[in-house]
Formats: sequence, structure tokens, C-alpha cells
Amino acid sequence: MSRIASEVDNSGNRIAQRFALLQKHKRPGLVTFITANDPTPEMFMQIFEGLPSVGADLIEIGIPFSDPMADGPSIQASSQRSLKHRTNINDVLTAVAEFRRSEIDTPVILMGYYNPIYHYGGQEFAEAAARAGVDGVIVVDLPPEEAEELNVHLRANDIHMIFLTAPTSSDERLPTILSKASGFVYYVAIAGITGTAVADEQAVKTAMARLRRHTKLPIAVGFGIKTPQQARAISAHCDAAVVGSAIVDIVGKGVAADGKVDPSLSTKVLEFVKSLATGLHGAWP
Repeated sequence: MSRIASEVDNSGNRIAQRFALLQKHKRPGLVTFITANDPTPEMFMQIFEGLPSVGADLIEIGIPFSDPMADGPSIQASSQRSLKHRTNINDVLTAVAEFRRSEIDTPVILMGYYNPIYHYGGQEFAEAAARAGVDGVIVVDLPPEEAEELNVHLRANDIHMIFLTAPTSSDERLPTILSKASGFVYYVAIAGITGTAVADEQAVKTAMARLRRHTKLPIAVGFGIKTPQQARAISAHCDAAVVGSAIVDIVGKGVAADGKVDPSLSTKVLEFVKSLATGLHGAWP
């Protein structure tokens, strides 16, 4: 359980409550990304269930996809490792439901591509996600102009649809994106795919000032944040820092060429996440 979790009122929305508590405690949030069932369902659950206790304020779970066009080599590889276990949406939702048996405070956001959700069925997906305890959904390849066919079902089930903005999002484009957004805004700090560059602090600072002219939602910044020092620097200008590829890289290094998984892998991942949390807001118990 996270340091501030005991203050959460579970009768409301977890995402809004978590950002309100972060603001109350005057500290930025840490958002962590891992891919479902990577490297194995068992090791994934060890990592997933351990994240709140080491400082993850929100958790993104990647739905693996065979053609993850916005993802860099690290997350593409994590999807391939997951798909070796034939991971599907039902598996992901089952994992979230299992997580909710012991952790009722930490927001969980699913991140993926529209093809698997479309084939599952928008209404069916939203209802099943709500039952499992999902709080938000990021669909990387679904633009706001086409998102309503899914968002109508997410809203009906009190699930936020979270949109990406980027350095290339113009002032003319931002109102279209942000008018559909809820929960928080995810700002992609670098142009291109995940895990291939380092976020520039000054550029993020400038972008945050521009974004805040268009929205009152919390803003999380991701892509290109790989170290505790970078997370701390970037988070000085936003509401939360998102770390994904750096975590997934540790997972990948824990899998040998023959597929054997380092039994201490979950400990290594959680120790790294703890270092990120410490970098953001001081010593972590």
C-alpha cells in the first residue's frame, strides 16, 4: 500500500482522488508501466502487486499487441514475450481483478491499441474492465475524432479515456484532443517511439505552460524518462512522471536466451521503482 493510500475514499474515482492527494501532499506522482504477463504471468503478478508498496502512484498495464507501432524495441519485445503466453484482454482483466483483491486504492490504467478492443467489443470491454477495477484506458492509435464509439461505453462505466498529446500537437489541435480527455492528460515528451531518446526538461517546461492554457486536468509526462534524476527534473513541471521503457528493460534483462527467468527479477524491478519514487519525493520506506 502506498504512503498516502490510507487517505483514499474508495467511494469515488481513484484517479481524481490520487491526484488530489498528491496535490495535498505537494508532491508529483510516479506512473509506472509494465506489460501484462511479461515475462511470465506469475512474475508479472509479483511485480504488479508489489508496485504500490515501493511508490507507484498510478500503474499502467500494457495490453500486448502483435504490431505495436508507437512502441520502441523494449516494449515491442515485452509484447512478444507476453504473447508467447497467448495473453489476451481477458487475461489482463483477470490480473487486474486479482490485484484488486488486495489493493483497492491505486489507479490502474490499461494502455494498448484499438484492434484487440474493437474485436472484443467496445461495450463488452468497458463493462468487463469496470468489473475488474480498471480506472482508465489509453488507446494509442485511436484519435479523438474516432474515439466516441468506445468512449461512450467507457463513460457509462465510469472509466476515463486518457489521450496523448505531443510536441507536434498544435494550439489549433489541442482543443479537439483535450475536449475528449478525462482523468489526466498524457504528454509524450519526445517525438517518435518509446524508449529511444531522453526527455528535455526545458522543452517539457515550455510545453506544460502551453498545455495548462488549454486544460485543468492533471498532466503526466512520459517517454524518455529513464532515471530517478530525470524523473525528478521533469516532474518539477508537471503532475506526474511516467516511466515505462526503463522498467521493461530490466524485465527483459532478467530473461535468458533460453527463456529462463531470473527468480530475483521482481525484486530488481521493485528496487528500481523504489529508487524512482525516492528520486521524486525523498526517502521511501
